[in-house]
Amino acid sequence: MTQNVRLFVDFWNFQINWNHRAGGANCDWKAVPRVLLDKVQSILTANGLDAAQLHETRVYASYERGRENKLKNWLDSFLDKQPGFSVIVKERHWRTHAIHCRACDTKHEDCPKCKAKLGRASEKMVDSRIVTDMLSLAWDGSYDVALLITSDADMVPAVESLQRHNFKVINATWKGHGHELAKVSWASFELDGELDKLKR
Repeated sequence: MTQNVRLFVDFWNFQINWNHRAGGANCDWKAVPRVLLDKVQSILTANGLDAAQLHETRVYASYERGRENKLKNWLDSFLDKQPGFSVIVKERHWRTHAIHCRACDTKHEDCPKCKAKLGRASEKMVDSRIVTDMLSLAWDGSYDVALLITSDADMVPAVESLQRHNFKVINATWKGHGHELAKVSWASFELDGELDKLKR
């Protein structure tokens, strides 16, 4: 019986690690589904399971308005238009946030160099959307195997829940990252070995 696969990509988790490892090369995003499905197929075959068929590649990304409008345009106007891709984009909301220095036990509200307000933009909406979609699509019977591209340990409870209900989660992560998630997944592999195939 064919194993229906859906690919869930945590964009920033993937992209930041890519930037550190790819030597300045760009990722060929159009090749991502094909290359990773080949890897999934080899894992399934090694475990006596049938052919994998990819139904969709879902990419979850966030952007900061003003600073990352070019990224949002690329996600909406290019990546989301590729066959089989569905791109979910959330705006990150910047909030001022004081930083505590453990060394001098002082809180800093402004950057010591330029005096700009310190803060952060939360990505939690992206994480929760990935989890929600993985669970709801599973309950709808939309896949047998989820290929999850992230090293985020926040995904562990969702992965454990899916596997208790006989869904298989294969985790693709980067060498030295995501041990907790890889450990609870049905199978896992490191993306480092696929770098050359994904370079544009």
